Amino acid sequence: MTTLTHAGDTLTRNALAVLQPGFDGTTTVPDWVRHRIDEGLASVSLFGRNVQTAEQVAALTAQLRAERGDLLIAIDEESGDVTRLEVRTGSSYPGNHALGAVDDTTLTREVAADLGRRLAACGINFNWAPSADVNANPDNPVIGVRSFGSDPDLVARHTAAYVEGMQSSGVATSAKHFPGHGDTAIDSHHSVPVIDVDRDVLNSRDLAPFRAALAAGTRAVMSAHVLAPALDPDNPGTLSRRILTGLLREEFGYEGLIVTDGMDMQAIAGTYGFERGCVLAIAAGADAICTGGGPSDEGTVLRLRDAFVAAVRSGELPEERLADAADRVRALADWASVSGAAERSGGAPDTGIGLIGARRALTVTRGETYTAPVTEAPFVATFSPLPNIAVGDETPWGVTAELERRLPGTGSATYSGEGAGSQALAAAGTRRIVAVVRDAHRHAWMADALRTLVAARPDTVVVEMGVPQSAPIGALHIATRGAARVCGEAAAEVIVAG
Repeated sequence: MTTLTHAGDTLTRNALAVLQPGFDGTTTVPDWVRHRIDEGLASVSLFGRNVQTAEQVAALTAQLRAERGDLLIAIDEESGDVTRLEVRTGSSYPGNHALGAVDDTTLTREVAADLGRRLAACGINFNWAPSADVNANPDNPVIGVRSFGSDPDLVARHTAAYVEGMQSSGVATSAKHFPGHGDTAIDSHHSVPVIDVDRDVLNSRDLAPFRAALAAGTRAVMSAHVLAPALDPDNPGTLSRRILTGLLREEFGYEGLIVTDGMDMQAIAGTYGFERGCVLAIAAGADAICTGGGPSDEGTVLRLRDAFVAAVRSGELPEERLADAADRVRALADWASVSGAAERSGGAPDTGIGLIGARRALTVTRGETYTAPVTEAPFVATFSPLPNIAVGDETPWGVTAELERRLPGTGSATYSGEGAGSQALAAAGTRRIVAVVRDAHRHAWMADALRTLVAARPDTVVVEMGVPQSAPIGALHIATRGAARVCGEAAAEVIVAG
């Protein structure tokens, strides 16, 4: 069925206004994006594919803003493991888990403000961060180091500090993933996770950081594609009127923007259908549809626009609900266009706060077999799990580059799966081994590899760049609590200095 739309009518403009699409290309704005902005599109999203350098991003956003001065330009820049602005180098800032380990809210506020200034200087005024999830499940495959920690009070105070810091730079924050994605063993990129705890647990644990974010003035909240039966036994958060409208709007009194997590994720697209899921989300109380991480073409935007128009005309989606959602998007765009203007013109000098934070987050354990720092070119064995989709596989991580810079001739290789430890031993020869892992407690093969290395070479240095859940192992064990570039740099400093 073909839905007839007219570019200038209010319904069509509202249907476009609630979308936050991505697009391909890096240095120029596609003509179709220009046309849709003229027809009512109020937001666009940038991903790693749109980023080469900070200067290039600033030029790109200037082109976009020339089409509409109050355009919302969004990005998923958590810092730490999830970075789009520094997708090719690794982040200059430690992530949430490192900041939570330091537990200095002043540091968290300063890191967020510094990152905000950098985003604003690039012309970005809306950040899909911070993660306010409480990492209650150590086997969580998608949150982990993206969380400030497992203690709700700690997560709450650092979520508030992050919101305050970043928004002081004129960049709107989006506390995520409401009502919480921490107590899951499934990644919602693949299917619908279930948080099967009672309302009292949700209130005291998962919802506490979101209340703190609201009190701190977060301009947006991002919904989660998770099922919390105590709140709604039938619908995941993103599609739940009970959760988005009943809980967040009416019970918590929140008046800001509600944006969805990526609607192309399988928890929604694979279960309800992409277009239908987007309609259900707006009907439930969401205001903005995050899309473009996957589909990023004009056809996707037109299909979604037409789906909203058809839903209104059929009576499935009340026209006033769509209009209210569009108005909230425009209201945030108005705030961001004013708040971020000074930062866009002022630039963002490097303060070094990211490396300072990464150093403070380290936990260094010297075992009984520790005798000396690494002073000659070692062999770095990186044991790499499959990356989760939120982190992606484009961003480099580890300590190889930083050790090579300090100890030229450093060798390296990456291993995975059964027998990885024996393979690394054979490749290392007589060189000192530096073993780098990520969440060793979640991967039996990785833990086996470490045991194999340490048994054969007791002077092995181990760097854990995930959640340090396992007991320290090796002559020197360094927990970085994240794989940002600065975390690798901080670890390398300890490896060579002892």
